[in-house]
Amino acid sequence: MCSVLARVLPPIETLSAPEMRKQQDDTPLDFDPLPRNAGPTQDHAVPVDGGEILVREYTPGGASGVLPALVYFHGGGWVLGNVEGHNTLCARLAAVSGCRVFSVDYRLAPEYPFPVPLHDCEAAFEWVCSNAERLKIDPSRIAAGGDSAGGNLTAALCISRIGSGKPLPSLQLLIYPCTDFAFATKSFDECGDGFFLTRGMMEWFRGHYLPDRADWTNPLASPLRVDDLSGHPPAILVTAGFDPLCDEGEGYGDRLESTGIEVTRRSYDRLIHGFANMGLIPEARAATEEIAKLLSQKIR
Repeated sequence: MCSVLARVLPPIETLSAPEMRKQQDDTPLDFDPLPRNAGPTQDHAVPVDGGEILVREYTPGGASGVLPALVYFHGGGWVLGNVEGHNTLCARLAAVSGCRVFSVDYRLAPEYPFPVPLHDCEAAFEWVCSNAERLKIDPSRIAAGGDSAGGNLTAALCISRIGSGKPLPSLQLLIYPCTDFAFATKSFDECGDGFFLTRGMMEWFRGHYLPDRADWTNPLASPLRVDDLSGHPPAILVTAGFDPLCDEGEGYGDRLESTGIEVTRRSYDRLIHGFANMGLIPEARAATEEIAKLLSQKIR
């Protein structure tokens, strides 16, 4: 997958955000089919400040009645990605976990820089909670989660909601999250080039999402910088061995555990950043299915 991307796409740092999105649209790389037991989907228009966003609901195949839920925030560096690009992943998470999954098409930088994507995710999470009865979900079992930028937004959502005294997700699913915009870890030095996600890409994402350098240390952008993580929901923390974000993800897990929060860790040492969307690779698909099974076990 890495070599295919390297051959097909020019360096991301040389493109504008619209150009990169067009490159992605013109060069589909995920041919992973939907799981055989994928259930129906339904699109919802959810109001946000200044407009509305799409939230796609995935129901496990053959499921009925009240179910737990996962509100999911896609990856893509806060600049790229959408519901369509995470369609197979969210269908697989729903099919294997037994949860209704609500995939959030939050607005993207640089058109909508920090904190707009986070505010959109908060609005979507609040909408799911407020409509639990109509959506046939258990209000006591609503998790939040995401991959990469989506993992960052999940952690930031929990920090924000604690700060404002709002109810928290029952669980946070953090799949190779970005937790600190300093980019100063050992894994960044060792895996910052040649393993799909590069230092240059992360700097490009940071420049679009956080144009004001002062925001780099804001805990709602860099959750690892928050003073206190006590009271946060339990977490499933997923890292990849060949990922520049590995150490900061593990560091966030350490911080959660230091305040008594339960953290269930899975480290996939042979995989790279982005593997959850690489279902054509058997090891990546098996890892994603294991994550979904953990979700079904831990959501409460």
